[in-house]
Amino acid sequence: MLHDHDTIVAPATPTGGAIAVVRVSGSGAIETVERIFRGRRPLSEAAGYTLHRGTISDGARLIDDVLVSLFRAPHSYTGEDSVEISCHGSAYVVSEILRLLLDAGARMATPGEFTLRAFLAGKLDLAQAEAVADLIASSSRAAHTLAAGQLRGGFSKRLDHLRGELLHLASLLELELDFSEEDVEFADRRKLRCTMEEILSEILRLRGSFALGSALKEGIPVAIVGAPNVGKSTLLNRLLNEDRAMVSEIAGTTRDLIEEQTVIDGVRFRFIDTAGIRATDDRLERMGIERTRAGIARARIVVRLVDATTLAPADSARTEAAANPPHTHSATAAGDNTAAAGTHVNAAADNIATAAISDTHNAPAAGSQSAPEGTTAATARDAHEDGATLRLPEPEFTLRPEQRLLTVVNKLDMRPGVTLPEGVIGISAKRGEGIDLLRHRLREQVDTAALEQGDTVVSNGRHYEALTAAERALEEALRGCDAMLTADLLSEEIRQVIFHLGTITGQITTDEILGNIFSKFCIGK
Repeated sequence: MLHDHDTIVAPATPTGGAIAVVRVSGSGAIETVERIFRGRRPLSEAAGYTLHRGTISDGARLIDDVLVSLFRAPHSYTGEDSVEISCHGSAYVVSEILRLLLDAGARMATPGEFTLRAFLAGKLDLAQAEAVADLIASSSRAAHTLAAGQLRGGFSKRLDHLRGELLHLASLLELELDFSEEDVEFADRRKLRCTMEEILSEILRLRGSFALGSALKEGIPVAIVGAPNVGKSTLLNRLLNEDRAMVSEIAGTTRDLIEEQTVIDGVRFRFIDTAGIRATDDRLERMGIERTRAGIARARIVVRLVDATTLAPADSARTEAAANPPHTHSATAAGDNTAAAGTHVNAAADNIATAAISDTHNAPAAGSQSAPEGTTAATARDAHEDGATLRLPEPEFTLRPEQRLLTVVNKLDMRPGVTLPEGVIGISAKRGEGIDLLRHRLREQVDTAALEQGDTVVSNGRHYEALTAAERALEEALRGCDAMLTADLLSEEIRQVIFHLGTITGQITTDEILGNIFSKFCIGK
């Protein structure tokens, strides 16, 4: 398939539109279309970059009035003679045109075959070819910017520069082999090491950008976590502006992870509505809690949702603490919007923290009296908590240094007059209050400045793996330099780095790699 230059055909647009485009490419593309197209003059006599109005017929039966765009090799997307037929979007019309072209000698294109031919013709490199698929799939401004930058060749040029420097180093080392009897050192080892360290630094920067790039491409994963019935599903629906998650007064009703997406200021976020964390004997609910922990682990941002009606003012908490000293741990206000390295969480076992949170959220404080029937705890406290700062328990999960934490207090409308610790966001998911602020704070957690300034950001998993291999090979070369390896051995180590970088843009590739990449494209591209 990789070297097959038969004339190929495929629809280039999805079904259901007013207009459809059928794409034809190959050495016989113009002649094939000419067999079914009738215009003012033969297509074989027309120049490239021209439009032609006419009809497509099956014998005497008219199929459609069409516009034909003609491109002559090598000035086309594929580098071959190419024709694009613009017809009405009827599925029947498109299928009839495809049938006629197949009868005229063309064959159906395989997924990604048009772009594969463009790559083989040198119209774009492999990284740019992959960017075509990313551009088609982009669903946010950030993802589009990523794909467009890669398609324009910014990433490829950076890699070519690094490969050029490495090739120069390898050439100097190999030149020494020609003068081995004269003991000449063309590659000063100190300068050689300095250059390799600079290249390694750039490889590490590119590799390190993958965490952001892949998240922007796929959507920033955000886990919404908290106790049962704290309002997680209601918050998710507010963020989506639609009812997608089940909302119930019954605690523990969300047992599976619910994932939905929305775009905030050009960045796509993937919200994961998790099962409430609490101690439970219900086997299905426990399975949901385990999924919650898995959702937290894969999230880039964790929104910790707390019920305002379950929180005590900080002053009363200190009074209670003096009368009833804690047994094993203390709770501190958790208002930071960033999870710093080593964020501490009280979670020695799955149920310890969940039991603590469930008890403090659902049981009245020791010595307190239940509110009269028909009133809420918030109503009972309104008279004496104006200006009081609410005390938040510690999170019941551990975050990695690169993860971000946003603490959000829900149902704040039921606690009028109270204040929150610095950095904590107050909302009423039911009434929609504070949601815009939360959206703003979510967007603040994603730094796209480098992307907007044109810096190279890696978003492809294959590229990340190649950069990782290049990093390891270059570190091995640096160790060889320190060990005073001979020029031939050191050159071989450097050429391993060149090889791995070359697999990204396609200077080094195999039919298996190409088949794997282009099989993921849509037909018609």
